[in-house]
Amino acid sequence: MSAKHPIIAVTGSSGAGTTSVMRTFEQIFRRENISAGFIEGDSFHRYDRTDMKQRLASAIERGDHVFSHFGPEANLFAELEGLFRDYGQRGNGRVRKYLHDEPRRRATSSSRAPLLSGRTSPTTPTCCSTKDCTARW
Repeated sequence: MSAKHPIIAVTGSSGAGTTSVMRTFEQIFRRENISAGFIEGDSFHRYDRTDMKQRLASAIERGDHVFSHFGPEANLFAELEGLFRDYGQRGNGRVRKYLHDEPRRRATSSSRAPLLSGRTSPTTPTCCSTKDCTARW
């Protein structure tokens, strides 16, 4: 992170109010005429809902009670870290859109991923599916 390109990270479990906090920041930034980009942490989940449910059930069946939605096995922390680093240095970075299920994947026709700065890069592919995300990074 840098003074020129600060990052505010809000974390929490599903239903904890992180979206409400994000909307509050959006209103503050709009009022102050600050151009800000927003990403959602679940955009860096490794698996979609169906895959995650299956992997979680499999882990429990094996007696693995450590595997969770929040651990490194279920997330792309290196990519998220890279986004924060790039944004801090350059003011932009590659983001993903987490499409929770197949209908959302089909409904998405974007071939470009937005940058954190809010601009669009013609050279940055969208990672539309968590199933093939490792091939896209």
